[in-house]
Amino acid sequence: MSPRRRAAIVGVAESDLGKTPHLTVLSQQAQASKAALAEAGLTPDDVDGLFTAGNWSWAPALTLAEYLGMQPDHLDGTNIGGSSFEAHVGHATAAIEAGLIDVALITYGSTQRSDRTRGRPRPATLTEQYEQPFGLPQPVGAYALAAARYMHEYGVTSEELAEVAVSARRWAVLNPRAYYRDPITVADVLASPLIAEPLHKLDCCLVTDGGGAVVVAAEDRWQDVATRPVVVRGHAETTTHSSISRMPDLTVTGAARTGPLALERAGVTHADVDLLAVYDSFTITVLLTLESLGFCKPGEGGRFVADGRTAPGGELPMNTNGGGLSYTHPGMYGIFLLIEATRQLRHDYRDQLGRQVDGAELALVHGTGGVLSSTSTVVLSGS
Repeated sequence: MSPRRRAAIVGVAESDLGKTPHLTVLSQQAQASKAALAEAGLTPDDVDGLFTAGNWSWAPALTLAEYLGMQPDHLDGTNIGGSSFEAHVGHATAAIEAGLIDVALITYGSTQRSDRTRGRPRPATLTEQYEQPFGLPQPVGAYALAAARYMHEYGVTSEELAEVAVSARRWAVLNPRAYYRDPITVADVLASPLIAEPLHKLDCCLVTDGGGAVVVAAEDRWQDVATRPVVVRGHAETTTHSSISRMPDLTVTGAARTGPLALERAGVTHADVDLLAVYDSFTITVLLTLESLGFCKPGEGGRFVADGRTAPGGELPMNTNGGGLSYTHPGMYGIFLLIEATRQLRHDYRDQLGRQVDGAELALVHGTGGVLSSTSTVVLSGS
């Protein structure tokens, strides 16, 4: 058999972030797409695959294609929540390997802060109809249930959860675009108001506007691009449930399948990973993910992140832009994980004191969607 064409991320960009009343969901995607294609040295005419999720139309890919003036040969509107964009990278890579497309554009946009849509009730589906009448707030209530079970089962403390937020903020201090940049302590996290016990305000992600774009290109197009290609080495995705009441085990996520499988497909091990980009919708999300991915044993996530292990200068840098807890979180954060990992592997921050991960060549990017419902893992390398 002839070798498969490799795929690589060749351009990334965000739109304006924070609060953007001057932008729509579509204009955010257009702004980010234009910047990502320009960075890659490509044009909209080069794009033959369009991937998107979350622009709230009945057919997101069709709406976006029309808005961007594109008629792509390959469309993908897969929406599995915050992990959609890691899934899109996997799908784009498969299409490139199959010879269906050469250049894929992956986009996202959200105006949830400006529109004040976060937390707005949504129609109940399947077993959610048995949760909503009892006042379970979504999504924070679902994550609070998981946190309570996890803390009960393993004796993990709120202080250990808070370490995740503290380390994320230490990275955010180094990021001029981060929404929150003031340093915080464990005591600050515990002193912040309870949102859904045991989760405090600073255990919870931001609510912002924002969009992003990622360009993936086939190996035989790399000579045309203006950036250092970041190679897609492995990918896996799965789902374990939709509503939280149907999660098989509140302390184990689908990362237990997608992490090892993506690493195996990439031909690498946990020890080869130089940095992590892990979905941090809540501090509990990170601990469950690290354990399920296999970086530590069940119940050991709190000790694993202690003493700044994932913070600047730590042994295993994680969420080096400040993450969804401190940088930005427009509702579906997964695309920003890919953007940050790509920049680290290209060594874009080498002139920014303390922000560049020295010698970063291999990153594990992991998205989580819904209420711990879907997971998608991507392994990227700088060569």
